[in-house]
Amino acid sequence: MKVLYFAELKEILNQSSEEIDTQKTMTVQEFEAYLFEQHPEIESKKFQVAVNEEFVRKDDIVQPQDTVALIPPVSGG
Repeated sequence: MKVLYFAELKEILNQSSEEIDTQKTMTVQEFEAYLFEQHPEIESKKFQVAVNEEFVRKDDIVQPQDTVALIPPVSGG
């Protein structure tokens, strides 16, 4: 599974993407729990999850071959 990080998350983790080796299907909520175990420094951050370029809900499914993007809220003026 490829995970893409944007904006603040990219800066905190000092990487724009990573490969996660998982062979199991999981919900978005389970994926987030796994991610927070690996990167506790982003647990308090707000972001939306997109799977294969579509925003998803917590109960949607993530497959091992998917691309998951974590997109923080955008501010501007």
